[in-house]
Amino acid sequence: MNILYEEDGSFKVGSIMTDNTSSLQIESLSGKRSKIKAANVMLRFTQPALGEFMAQAESMAEQIETEFLWECCPPDEFAFEQTAEEYYGHKPSPVESAAVMLRLHGAPIYFHRKGKGRYRAAPADVLKAALAGAEKKRLQLATQARYTEQLCQFELPADFADHLKHLLYQPDRNTIEVKALEAACAATHLSAAHLLHRCGALPSTHDFHLNKFLFENFPKGTDFPAVELGTWAELPLATAQAFSIDDASTTEIDDAFSIEKLANGHWRIGVHIAAPALGLPRDSAGDAIAGSRLSTVYMPGQKITMLPESVVQAFTLNADHVCPALSMYLEVDCESLLITASESRVERVHIAANLRHDTLEPLFNEETLAAGKLDYAYAPELKLLWDFANKLEALRGKASDNSTSQVDYNFNIVDDRVSITTRRRGSPIDKVVSELMILVNSTWGKQLDEHGFPGIYRTQNNGKVKMSTVAAPHQGLGVAQYMWSSSPLRRYVDMVNQRQIIAMLNDSEPVYAKNDPALYAVVRDFETMYGIYNDFQRQMERYWCLRYLQQENIEEITAIVLRENLVKLTNIPLVFKAHSMPEQPAGSKVTLGVGDIDLLDLNLHTRFISVETPAVAAVATEEAA
Repeated sequence: MNILYEEDGSFKVGSIMTDNTSSLQIESLSGKRSKIKAANVMLRFTQPALGEFMAQAESMAEQIETEFLWECCPPDEFAFEQTAEEYYGHKPSPVESAAVMLRLHGAPIYFHRKGKGRYRAAPADVLKAALAGAEKKRLQLATQARYTEQLCQFELPADFADHLKHLLYQPDRNTIEVKALEAACAATHLSAAHLLHRCGALPSTHDFHLNKFLFENFPKGTDFPAVELGTWAELPLATAQAFSIDDASTTEIDDAFSIEKLANGHWRIGVHIAAPALGLPRDSAGDAIAGSRLSTVYMPGQKITMLPESVVQAFTLNADHVCPALSMYLEVDCESLLITASESRVERVHIAANLRHDTLEPLFNEETLAAGKLDYAYAPELKLLWDFANKLEALRGKASDNSTSQVDYNFNIVDDRVSITTRRRGSPIDKVVSELMILVNSTWGKQLDEHGFPGIYRTQNNGKVKMSTVAAPHQGLGVAQYMWSSSPLRRYVDMVNQRQIIAMLNDSEPVYAKNDPALYAVVRDFETMYGIYNDFQRQMERYWCLRYLQQENIEEITAIVLRENLVKLTNIPLVFKAHSMPEQPAGSKVTLGVGDIDLLDLNLHTRFISVETPAVAAVATEEAA
């Protein structure tokens, strides 16, 4: 005797060796013997032969029209033998019964399984909906296959145009577009970005990186809503004539300086900080904008400002304008350059000039200072500020070696071409600005703390920099406390601190009370977003470094070994792994051949050429003032 039985969702045949009523010992076609439950037996038969049964049943099942079978079925639950008899009009043979069962089992849309060998015909409305769904799925699979074929031929499906950002930056694996793209990537051994680039969907590798950043961090775009500034009391006009020192591209001019000779022979040095906190009070619409962006985003060639242009222009320290400012005045002994007195005010200041690095650097540098060349605008003032900055640096215990080889890099993008220039760190321009910013930030931080006004501080202990609402030393700068308050047009933390400083100077209640949850939220959110913005800036600088190598057709480069196979180019700020380089000691200078440059993955492949005499590579970081 032979049986047809179900095992693991499929139907099999075997011959009975032993029948124990509740279980059977059987032998399969392959000769394998096994034990099955009697409840799993669907049919018992003697003819046809065991090896022919399933082939005949499957062949006969293929001839059964599913829709006709569905029409023949009773509305209630039924056994497959019952339907087989109805369908054939006579007592069915085992093969005919098996054929009907296979057809019932193979059409779950038409027949719902209710138990071993038992089914129920799907109601008409349910069947109609299921068939529509099946047809929809069939069409989707056909469309998906067509998409995959097009992508494999490096053709962009027309329907992909409106989905590119999501395909690249937030793929939904439940969509047929993503499924097709993943299948094509597997077939072509390319990443999604590289495949879409081959298909012409990414005309700009630069925009691929920029759009990813915008998609993730500015999902509603970078445009600003209209902002109405608050009003503030009339401010006194300062007697000082101030000037700023900034890059040529700077539009958010936060700080300026002034120098006046006092009747007692001392100098009065003024540091003037733009005061947007006056027009953007806490919880105003403008404050909400600044608090959501938290900082200006910088990248080579462009930026995304924290504040709308209308707000920037209302408070930036533009030349020939009288601007609201938070000023700190320092009375300085003309001989010792020690500070004898200081005071801070909220006032209006006339900005006489905006000095720019590119035109000032050739005139105001260590060589011209050493030679006593003071034949340019604001030369006496800059010379005094330079001497004062050196004094401040020495008082912090941070007198620097002016022979330092560390440099800063400037990226200039014009007509999609990049130039990368350097400026040695610690130049007179850098030192004047940084020392005066360190002074005002540490002084205002101290004053807030002494008055019991909470603020947001930058602290450093054992090399670790963090933000805190409690004043604490910054070891790297050599000051007892340090806060960011000198760039309120560009950093939200500075604006928050400026509100506290202004309230303190006006003898008002602090805008943010002690343990105010808003302060902790600003610290948390700012650290997160500032890290994201800085990572993006570094990423885009890396992109333009690679573009520079392509643009200049550079075939050989020199680099300094930082550690293991990690190297840094000597003329541009590009750090990468030179996998072909044999192990070299840190500080060695090597020559590498430029290979493939990948502007999507931001990778550079090189080949090792030679090593020069090892040199010491200085790698350090400093806290920006």
